[in-house]
Amino acid sequence: MNVVILSARTGWHTDELSRALAERGHTGRLLPYERLRARLGTERDAKADLSSDSVSILDADAVFARIIPSGSLEQIIFRVDVLHWIEERGVLVMNSPRAIERAVDKFYTTALLQEAGLPTPETVVCEGMDEAMTTIRAMLAGGSDVVVKPIFGSMGHGLVRLSDPDVAFRVLRSLEQTRPVYYLQRAIDHGGRDIRVFVAGGRVVGAIERWAADGDWRTNVARGASARPFTLSADWESHAVAAAAAVGADYAGVDLLPARDGTVFVLEVNAIPGWQGLQRATGLDVAGSIVELLERRAAENRSDRAQRAVDDRRNRLRRAKLAAEFPA
Repeated sequence: MNVVILSARTGWHTDELSRALAERGHTGRLLPYERLRARLGTERDAKADLSSDSVSILDADAVFARIIPSGSLEQIIFRVDVLHWIEERGVLVMNSPRAIERAVDKFYTTALLQEAGLPTPETVVCEGMDEAMTTIRAMLAGGSDVVVKPIFGSMGHGLVRLSDPDVAFRVLRSLEQTRPVYYLQRAIDHGGRDIRVFVAGGRVVGAIERWAADGDWRTNVARGASARPFTLSADWESHAVAAAAAVGADYAGVDLLPARDGTVFVLEVNAIPGWQGLQRATGLDVAGSIVELLERRAAENRSDRAQRAVDDRRNRLRRAKLAAEFPA
Protein backbone atom coordinates (compact mmCIF):
# COMPACT_ATOMS: atom_id res chain seq x y z
CA MET A 1 0.00 0.00 0.00
CA ASN A 2 0.93 3.62 -0.52
CA VAL A 3 0.22 5.29 2.83
CA VAL A 4 0.40 9.00 3.63
CA ILE A 5 1.12 10.05 7.22
CA LEU A 6 -0.19 13.56 7.83
CA SER A 7 1.41 15.06 10.90
CA ALA A 8 2.58 18.29 12.47
CA ARG A 9 6.16 17.08 12.68
CA THR A 10 8.47 14.12 12.45
CA GLY A 11 9.26 12.26 15.64
CA TRP A 12 9.27 8.95 17.43
CA HIS A 13 5.66 8.05 16.58
CA THR A 14 5.91 8.82 12.87
CA ASP A 15 9.23 6.94 12.75
CA GLU A 16 7.55 3.93 14.36
CA LEU A 17 4.66 4.00 11.89
CA SER A 18 7.10 4.29 8.97
CA ARG A 19 9.10 1.34 10.32
CA ALA A 20 6.00 -0.83 10.79
CA LEU A 21 4.76 0.01 7.30
CA ALA A 22 8.13 -0.80 5.69
CA GLU A 23 8.39 -4.11 7.57
CA ARG A 24 5.07 -5.14 6.03
CA GLY A 25 6.04 -4.11 2.51
CA HIS A 26 4.18 -0.80 2.40
CA THR A 27 5.39 2.67 1.51
CA GLY A 28 4.89 5.43 4.06
CA ARG A 29 5.24 9.11 3.15
CA LEU A 30 5.25 11.74 5.91
CA LEU A 31 3.62 15.00 4.83
CA PRO A 32 2.93 18.20 6.81
CA TYR A 33 -0.55 19.66 7.31
CA GLU A 34 0.91 23.14 6.91
CA ARG A 35 1.77 22.44 3.25
CA LEU A 36 -1.67 21.19 2.21
CA ARG A 37 -2.87 22.54 -1.14
CA ALA A 38 -6.30 21.82 -2.59
CA ARG A 39 -7.11 22.48 -6.25
CA LEU A 40 -10.78 22.74 -7.16
CA GLY A 41 -12.98 24.00 -9.98
CA THR A 42 -14.66 22.85 -13.18
CA GLU A 43 -13.18 25.31 -15.66
CA ARG A 44 -10.58 24.38 -18.31
CA ASP A 45 -10.88 20.66 -17.52
CA ALA A 46 -9.49 21.28 -14.04
CA LYS A 47 -8.99 18.11 -12.03
CA ALA A 48 -9.67 18.06 -8.29
CA ASP A 49 -6.40 17.49 -6.49
CA LEU A 50 -5.00 17.58 -2.99
CA SER A 51 -1.30 17.62 -2.23
CA SER A 52 1.29 18.45 0.39
CA ASP A 53 4.87 19.24 -0.57
CA SER A 54 3.73 18.60 -4.17
CA VAL A 55 2.85 14.97 -3.34
CA SER A 56 -0.67 13.90 -4.33
CA ILE A 57 -2.73 12.59 -1.42
CA LEU A 58 -5.90 11.45 -3.18
CA ASP A 59 -3.90 8.73 -4.96
CA ALA A 60 -2.93 7.14 -1.65
CA ASP A 61 -4.40 3.84 -0.47
CA ALA A 62 -4.78 5.17 3.06
CA VAL A 63 -3.98 8.17 5.24
CA PHE A 64 -2.83 8.15 8.86
CA ALA A 65 -4.13 11.31 10.54
CA ARG A 66 -1.59 12.10 13.24
CA ILE A 67 -1.02 15.27 15.29
CA ILE A 68 -2.83 18.28 13.81
CA PRO A 69 -0.67 21.36 14.49
CA SER A 70 -1.98 24.36 16.37
CA GLY A 71 -3.07 27.34 14.32
CA SER A 72 -5.86 29.82 13.72
CA LEU A 73 -9.49 28.67 13.74
CA GLU A 74 -9.50 28.82 9.92
CA GLN A 75 -6.35 26.69 9.70
CA ILE A 76 -7.67 24.03 12.07
CA ILE A 77 -11.04 23.85 10.29
CA PHE A 78 -9.34 23.64 6.88
CA ARG A 79 -7.10 20.76 7.99
CA VAL A 80 -9.99 18.78 9.44
CA ASP A 81 -12.16 19.53 6.40
CA VAL A 82 -9.35 18.16 4.23
CA LEU A 83 -9.51 14.88 6.17
CA HIS A 84 -13.28 14.76 5.57
CA TRP A 85 -12.75 15.38 1.84
CA ILE A 86 -10.09 12.67 1.58
CA GLU A 87 -12.53 10.24 3.17
CA GLU A 88 -15.39 11.32 0.94
CA ARG A 89 -13.16 10.71 -2.09
CA GLY A 90 -12.96 7.06 -1.05
CA VAL A 91 -9.53 7.05 0.62
CA LEU A 92 -9.36 5.45 4.07
CA VAL A 93 -8.48 7.92 6.83
CA MET A 94 -7.48 6.48 10.20
CA ASN A 95 -8.63 7.66 12.60
CA SER A 96 -11.58 9.18 10.81
CA PRO A 97 -12.02 12.96 11.08
CA ARG A 98 -15.36 12.34 12.79
CA ALA A 99 -13.67 10.32 15.54
CA ILE A 100 -10.96 12.98 15.94
CA GLU A 101 -13.56 15.77 16.22
CA ARG A 102 -15.43 13.83 18.89
CA ALA A 103 -12.44 12.82 20.97
CA VAL A 104 -10.66 16.20 20.90
CA ASP A 105 -13.71 17.81 22.56
CA LYS A 106 -13.87 16.86 26.25
CA PHE A 107 -17.52 17.87 26.55
CA TYR A 108 -18.64 15.78 23.57
CA THR A 109 -16.49 12.83 24.61
CA THR A 110 -17.94 12.85 28.13
CA ALA A 111 -21.48 13.08 26.74
CA LEU A 112 -20.88 10.14 24.37
CA LEU A 113 -19.35 8.05 27.15
CA GLN A 114 -22.39 8.67 29.33
CA GLU A 115 -24.76 7.84 26.46
CA ALA A 116 -22.85 4.56 26.02
CA GLY A 117 -23.60 3.68 29.64
CA LEU A 118 -20.02 4.06 30.85
CA PRO A 119 -19.15 5.43 34.32
CA THR A 120 -17.95 9.04 34.21
CA PRO A 121 -17.21 11.55 37.01
CA GLU A 122 -19.73 14.26 37.86
CA THR A 123 -19.12 17.01 35.30
CA VAL A 124 -20.67 20.41 34.59
CA VAL A 125 -19.97 22.38 31.41
CA CYS A 126 -21.16 25.98 31.12
CA GLU A 127 -20.24 29.40 29.75
CA GLY A 128 -21.23 31.72 32.60
CA MET A 129 -18.81 32.43 35.43
CA ASP A 130 -21.64 32.73 37.97
CA GLU A 131 -22.93 29.27 37.04
CA ALA A 132 -19.39 27.91 37.20
CA MET A 133 -18.81 29.32 40.69
CA THR A 134 -22.13 27.93 41.92
CA THR A 135 -21.09 24.51 40.66
CA ILE A 136 -17.64 24.74 42.26
CA ARG A 137 -19.06 25.76 45.65
CA ALA A 138 -21.53 22.86 45.55
CA MET A 139 -18.81 20.32 44.69
CA LEU A 140 -16.46 21.69 47.36
CA ALA A 141 -19.27 21.59 49.92
CA GLY A 142 -19.74 17.93 49.06
CA GLY A 143 -16.18 17.22 50.13
CA SER A 144 -14.48 16.97 46.74
CA ASP A 145 -11.91 19.12 44.99
CA VAL A 146 -12.79 20.40 41.53
CA VAL A 147 -10.69 20.01 38.40
CA VAL A 148 -11.02 22.74 35.77
CA LYS A 149 -10.05 21.53 32.30
CA PRO A 150 -9.83 23.20 28.90
CA ILE A 151 -12.36 21.76 26.45
CA PHE A 152 -9.50 21.21 24.01
CA GLY A 153 -6.17 20.05 25.40
CA SER A 154 -3.96 17.06 26.12
CA MET A 155 -1.01 15.80 28.20
CA GLY A 156 -2.31 17.54 31.32
CA HIS A 157 -1.84 21.06 29.96
CA GLY A 158 -4.16 23.71 31.39
CA LEU A 159 -5.60 21.57 34.21
CA VAL A 160 -6.19 23.30 37.55
CA ARG A 161 -7.25 21.54 40.74
CA LEU A 162 -9.24 23.72 43.14
CA SER A 163 -10.01 23.19 46.82
CA ASP A 164 -10.80 26.74 47.91
CA PRO A 165 -13.67 28.90 46.58
CA ASP A 166 -11.68 32.15 46.83
CA VAL A 167 -8.84 30.69 44.77
CA ALA A 168 -11.44 29.29 42.36
CA PHE A 169 -12.93 32.76 41.90
CA ARG A 170 -9.53 34.24 41.03
CA VAL A 171 -8.78 31.40 38.57
CA LEU A 172 -12.14 31.72 36.84
CA ARG A 173 -11.84 35.52 36.75
CA SER A 174 -8.53 35.24 34.89
CA LEU A 175 -9.98 32.66 32.50
CA GLU A 176 -13.03 34.87 31.88
CA GLN A 177 -10.91 37.23 29.77
CA THR A 178 -10.56 34.47 27.14
CA ARG A 179 -14.34 33.88 26.88
CA PRO A 180 -14.01 30.22 27.88
CA VAL A 181 -16.35 27.29 28.22
CA TYR A 182 -15.89 26.06 31.78
CA TYR A 183 -15.43 22.28 32.03
CA LEU A 184 -15.70 21.44 35.74
CA GLN A 185 -15.23 17.91 37.02
CA ARG A 186 -15.45 16.48 40.52
CA ALA A 187 -11.96 15.32 41.47
CA ILE A 188 -11.72 11.57 42.03
CA ASP A 189 -9.58 10.34 44.92
CA HIS A 190 -7.33 8.05 42.86
CA GLY A 191 -4.13 8.15 44.88
CA GLY A 192 -2.08 9.47 41.95
CA ARG A 193 -2.77 6.39 39.82
CA ASP A 194 -4.61 5.76 36.56
CA ILE A 195 -4.68 3.20 33.75
CA ARG A 196 -3.93 3.95 30.09
CA VAL A 197 -5.39 1.33 27.74
CA PHE A 198 -4.49 1.11 24.06
CA VAL A 199 -7.37 -0.20 21.95
CA ALA A 200 -7.14 -1.10 18.25
CA GLY A 201 -9.76 -2.76 16.09
CA GLY A 202 -12.11 -3.49 18.99
CA ARG A 203 -9.53 -5.24 21.16
CA VAL A 204 -7.05 -4.24 23.84
CA VAL A 205 -3.46 -4.19 22.60
CA GLY A 206 -1.98 -3.43 26.01
CA ALA A 207 -2.31 -1.38 29.17
CA ILE A 208 -0.09 0.42 31.64
CA GLU A 209 -0.54 1.64 35.18
CA ARG A 210 0.69 5.22 35.58
CA TRP A 211 1.76 6.83 38.84
CA ALA A 212 2.04 10.59 39.18
CA ALA A 213 5.42 12.11 39.94
CA ASP A 214 6.08 13.24 43.52
CA GLY A 215 4.22 16.44 44.28
CA ASP A 216 1.89 16.11 41.27
CA TRP A 217 -1.57 14.60 40.87
CA ARG A 218 -1.48 14.34 37.08
CA THR A 219 -0.53 10.96 35.69
CA ASN A 220 0.76 11.91 32.23
CA VAL A 221 4.04 10.18 31.35
CA ALA A 222 5.00 13.36 29.48
CA ARG A 223 4.83 15.16 32.86
CA GLY A 224 7.12 12.71 34.61
CA ALA A 225 4.72 9.96 35.67
CA SER A 226 6.09 6.42 35.88
CA ALA A 227 4.54 3.51 33.99
CA ARG A 228 4.48 -0.25 34.28
CA PRO A 229 2.56 -3.04 32.52
CA PHE A 230 -0.92 -3.71 33.80
CA THR A 231 -3.32 -6.62 33.33
CA LEU A 232 -6.93 -5.51 32.96
CA SER A 233 -9.94 -7.24 34.44
CA ALA A 234 -12.62 -8.29 31.98
CA ASP A 235 -14.86 -5.40 33.09
CA TRP A 236 -12.15 -2.79 32.68
CA GLU A 237 -11.22 -4.20 29.28
CA SER A 238 -14.88 -3.98 28.25
CA HIS A 239 -15.01 -0.34 29.41
CA ALA A 240 -11.98 0.57 27.31
CA VAL A 241 -13.24 -1.12 24.14
CA ALA A 242 -16.69 0.46 24.56
CA ALA A 243 -15.15 3.91 25.10
CA ALA A 244 -13.18 3.72 21.84
CA ALA A 245 -16.34 2.60 20.04
CA ALA A 246 -18.35 5.45 21.59
CA VAL A 247 -16.28 8.05 19.72
CA GLY A 248 -15.95 5.88 16.59
CA ALA A 249 -12.16 5.45 16.84
CA ASP A 250 -10.39 2.60 15.04
CA TYR A 251 -7.60 2.92 17.59
CA ALA A 252 -7.45 4.99 20.75
CA GLY A 253 -5.83 5.61 24.08
CA VAL A 254 -8.43 5.27 26.82
CA ASP A 255 -7.82 6.60 30.34
CA LEU A 256 -9.44 4.69 33.20
CA LEU A 257 -9.42 6.25 36.66
CA PRO A 258 -9.77 3.78 39.54
CA ALA A 259 -10.95 5.44 42.76
CA ARG A 260 -9.73 4.34 46.17
CA ASP A 261 -13.19 2.91 46.92
CA GLY A 262 -12.91 0.47 43.99
CA THR A 263 -15.06 2.39 41.51
CA VAL A 264 -13.52 2.89 38.08
CA PHE A 265 -14.36 5.81 35.79
CA VAL A 266 -13.71 6.31 32.08
CA LEU A 267 -12.04 9.68 32.00
CA GLU A 268 -10.90 10.42 28.44
CA VAL A 269 -10.47 8.95 24.96
CA ASN A 270 -7.61 10.10 22.74
CA ALA A 271 -8.12 9.50 19.01
CA ILE A 272 -4.57 10.64 18.14
CA PRO A 273 -2.87 8.80 20.98
CA GLY A 274 0.77 8.49 21.84
CA TRP A 275 2.11 5.10 22.86
CA GLN A 276 5.79 5.63 23.57
CA GLY A 277 5.37 5.16 27.33
CA LEU A 278 3.22 2.06 26.83
CA GLN A 279 5.62 0.49 24.35
CA ARG A 280 8.65 1.12 26.56
CA ALA A 281 6.88 -0.35 29.58
CA THR A 282 5.44 -3.41 27.84
CA GLY A 283 7.76 -4.10 24.91
CA LEU A 284 4.74 -4.40 22.62
CA ASP A 285 4.98 -3.42 18.94
CA VAL A 286 2.10 -0.97 19.07
CA ALA A 287 2.83 0.55 15.66
CA GLY A 288 2.77 -2.96 14.19
CA SER A 289 -0.71 -3.51 15.65
CA ILE A 290 -1.90 -0.21 14.19
CA VAL A 291 -0.55 -1.06 10.72
CA GLU A 292 -2.15 -4.53 10.86
CA LEU A 293 -5.46 -2.82 11.63
CA LEU A 294 -4.86 -0.39 8.75
CA GLU A 295 -4.40 -3.35 6.40
CA ARG A 296 -7.73 -4.86 7.46
CA ARG A 297 -9.57 -1.55 7.25
CA ALA A 298 -8.05 -0.78 3.83
CA ALA A 299 -9.19 -4.19 2.52
CA GLU A 300 -12.69 -3.51 3.86
CA ASN A 301 -12.64 -0.06 2.28
CA ARG A 302 -11.65 -1.50 -1.13
CA SER A 303 -14.42 -4.09 -0.85
CA ASP A 304 -16.97 -1.43 0.06
CA ARG A 305 -15.88 0.78 -2.84
CA ALA A 306 -16.15 -2.15 -5.26
CA GLN A 307 -19.62 -2.99 -3.99
CA ARG A 308 -20.72 0.64 -4.31
CA ALA A 309 -19.45 0.67 -7.90
CA VAL A 310 -21.47 -2.49 -8.67
CA ASP A 311 -24.56 -0.98 -7.06
CA ASP A 312 -24.11 2.25 -9.04
CA ARG A 313 -23.89 0.31 -12.32
CA ARG A 314 -27.01 -1.66 -11.45
CA ASN A 315 -28.88 1.53 -10.63
CA ARG A 316 -27.83 3.15 -13.91
CA LEU A 317 -28.95 0.10 -15.89
CA ARG A 318 -32.25 0.03 -14.01
CA ARG A 319 -32.87 3.71 -14.76
CA ALA A 320 -31.94 3.20 -18.42
CA LYS A 321 -34.35 0.25 -18.66
CA LEU A 322 -37.18 2.26 -17.11
CA ALA A 323 -36.49 5.16 -19.44
CA ALA A 324 -36.69 2.79 -22.44
CA GLU A 325 -39.95 1.19 -21.27
CA PHE A 326 -41.61 4.46 -20.33
CA PRO A 327 -40.30 7.13 -22.72
CA ALA A 328 -41.21 10.73 -21.98
